[in-house]
Amino acid sequence: MGLMSAGSALYRALQLPSQCAVCRSWPSQRLCQHCRTTFAATKARCPLCALVLTTAQCLQCLRSPLPLAACWAAVDYAYPWSELLARYKFEQDTGLGEPLVDLLLHTPGVGPALADLQAPDYLVPLPLSAQRLAERGYNQAWELCRRLHRRSRCRATVSARLLLRLRHTQAQSELPRDARQLNVRDAFWVDPLATGQLQGRQVMLVDDIMTTGASLAAAATALLEAGARSVSALVIARTPP
Repeated sequence: MGLMSAGSALYRALQLPSQCAVCRSWPSQRLCQHCRTTFAATKARCPLCALVLTTAQCLQCLRSPLPLAACWAAVDYAYPWSELLARYKFEQDTGLGEPLVDLLLHTPGVGPALADLQAPDYLVPLPLSAQRLAERGYNQAWELCRRLHRRSRCRATVSARLLLRLRHTQAQSELPRDARQLNVRDAFWVDPLATGQLQGRQVMLVDDIMTTGASLAAAATALLEAGARSVSALVIARTPP
């Protein structure tokens, strides 16, 4: 049994009976197997931006490619995941972190991306501004990142200080698509004292939701300009176009 399989088996063994957060069945787990099968079916996605492929080549990446070497998403940002992620993100339901990470670990391609020979050097959560962190009480991306690292036993270093948020910005969800890129331009920064650690390294960004990719693109640009060799991303949900 591989490390990831062993980790998933241990996670399932340690789960306490609960009510499914989607269908409300009891006793169950926070996400029952029926709901996982029904709402988290595997879809063919673009390896660079994680949009569901409807043609042989991703039209979005042909028009405006993101500065990402690869990107994985477990599900579309739609029912029931939009509701669960809102609870996880805004209502302090951090118990949903484990089943959400479990979805990500069972996403095709994620296992090899975290394997010893191909693993990134750093797992980095998308940072929040100090104001947003104070309002929310925790960074949902950091919670996902540390759980992902523990569950997969990835050899990467987890760092919440490598990438910083320079300024507070308006919530991306409040802005139209065209304004999102401008909103996060130059919002991320790599501490000059940490740039030596980044030279020639591979970084994997972790976040909960990817909508247009503007935030991930701005973060990736900051890391690449600071010397990272490549930047990839893992997200729970990807908003369809």
